[in-house]
Amino acid sequence: MNIRTLCLGILSFREATGYEIKKLVEEGMFSHFIDASYGSIYPALTHMESEGMLTVRAEEQSGKPDKKVYAITERGRASLSEALDVLPRPDKFKSEFLFQMLLARALSGEQLAAVYDTRLRDLTEELGRIKACSTAGATDFGLRFVNGYGQAIVGAAVQYLEERREEMLNEAASRSADAAE
Repeated sequence: MNIRTLCLGILSFREATGYEIKKLVEEGMFSHFIDASYGSIYPALTHMESEGMLTVRAEEQSGKPDKKVYAITERGRASLSEALDVLPRPDKFKSEFLFQMLLARALSGEQLAAVYDTRLRDLTEELGRIKACSTAGATDFGLRFVNGYGQAIVGAAVQYLEERREEMLNEAASRSADAAE
């Protein structure tokens, strides 16, 4: 997926400014897909507007320059549909946490607990954010599916970490005791 497709996807839900698009990519419902900077979003929006995929209107702001609000056109919807008409590549999962767990033997018990508990806390918070975006009453099947999928994946990771915390910390303590002898 590229930035153009991401922007068109966001705008297929509602009108938005470049700033709002960036916020949705950083911390909103689009934060789980790809990263995008202002330096890539704004040129993509400008280019798609020139191609007739978007319309833009100026919205007056008190004491600030007008903001540009983008909306998708039928040509943009057709382009989005065409871009989505491909099989996705396999997801790439990279994790510094898992790298540290792979090499847990090199961590002290205190370091391991800090790394482990930070990851568990972060995932628990992420699960809370996903649940807060509850889509129970949503009519959009895709929205409900993605929210449920996110809850299942992150929920399983939280459960796995909770179930194995004591095992990991006991292993580290046992290793430390053996090294002291």
